[in-house]
Amino acid sequence: MPKVMFPYGHGRMEYEFPEEGFLGSLVPPLHSYVSKGTPQELVERAVRIPVGCPPLHVLAQGKRRVVILVSDHTRPVPSRLILPVLLAEIRKGAPKAQITILVATGCHRATTEEELRKKLGPELAGQARVLVHDCDGPVADCGYLPSGGRLLLNKTALEADLLVAEGFIEPHFFAGFSGGRKSVLPGIAGRRTVLYNHNAGFIAHPCARAGNLLGNPVHADMLYAARTAQLAFICNVVLGPERNVVYATAGDCALAHEAGCAFVRKWCSVPRVEADIVVTSNGGYPLDQNVYQAVKGLSTARAAVKKGGSIVMLAQAADGHGGKSFFADFVRTRDLARMEETIVRTRPEDTRPDQWQCQILLRVLRHARVIFVSALPPELVRAFHMVPASSLEEAMILARRYAGSQLPTVAAIPDGVGTILR
Repeated sequence: MPKVMFPYGHGRMEYEFPEEGFLGSLVPPLHSYVSKGTPQELVERAVRIPVGCPPLHVLAQGKRRVVILVSDHTRPVPSRLILPVLLAEIRKGAPKAQITILVATGCHRATTEEELRKKLGPELAGQARVLVHDCDGPVADCGYLPSGGRLLLNKTALEADLLVAEGFIEPHFFAGFSGGRKSVLPGIAGRRTVLYNHNAGFIAHPCARAGNLLGNPVHADMLYAARTAQLAFICNVVLGPERNVVYATAGDCALAHEAGCAFVRKWCSVPRVEADIVVTSNGGYPLDQNVYQAVKGLSTARAAVKKGGSIVMLAQAADGHGGKSFFADFVRTRDLARMEETIVRTRPEDTRPDQWQCQILLRVLRHARVIFVSALPPELVRAFHMVPASSLEEAMILARRYAGSQLPTVAAIPDGVGTILR
């Protein structure tokens, strides 16, 4: 029987699937990709030979205030690897510049001191001032987005002579891909701007899907925000299944990002199948640290499960639900169809916190049953209208029972976040 390994928290879960009815494990070719150098070499080479702009040390010449945007605790970006390379290049061009590391939290909770120490290490934190963005804190009004929303951005970033960002690129369930421009919007945007950018019309748009930037209204506003903030240089990496850097791109916030997206699109895409039961994970920690983040993997699984089928999601969710509004909205509702209709009718300027995540989870729940394997209390899982299970074995028993007397077809997507179904 085929044995499949699924990332779960800091470890893994495995399951042997009976061959009868098993359609296969949808594993992107990235899992067997052989990188062209060590992680350090890949990052250094990308920064040394940027795409679409001069080298970073040239951009830094004459600059006095430099801000580097870094990802927060919800992203597995290897900042300890990337930041020293960026800092060395900046110091090469502007040895006396004041450098600020700004944690781009978007609307997430603030990154804790302990999380910062783990992410940056004492040697990095000592080289620059470290600030954490607050979407409800002081922001500057930068006019309007192409879609009409107000563009509010972090003042510290806007006051910089040079704005740089690190990050990583993976499929994103409505922005197309993570990375690049997302460091600015939602990364350092005001709450009002993030809410507008994540409005119901954009989320429902046919071009707002994993692996696509063309005609994607979410992406268009994000890129405009990055250009307005004068994001001059990015260094983004692609991570392999063991969270190791396998590819790096650096340079112009649009052109370097597009090069990275092309790589991800090629190496993370697999042919779509349709099954009665789809088993997936949210890629392990930190991506599976709460229910909120797990919606990303569920969105991928929805594209492979038959209407009325079952999705088994493996997400430890050690951090709980992940969003107060997200949780409260599901606790209050009994009628999922009515809840979805209310969201769809909401005007962009009236978008509520976590509305987009509710909208996408509702899309999943109205299509298939979700059996959620986690460390959460069963009542919390039920509050999200999902079925709790304490193990993958228990979840499969439930899924087969829900399928009835017929022999169900089963597909596995070990990494629901890092897989594009075509």
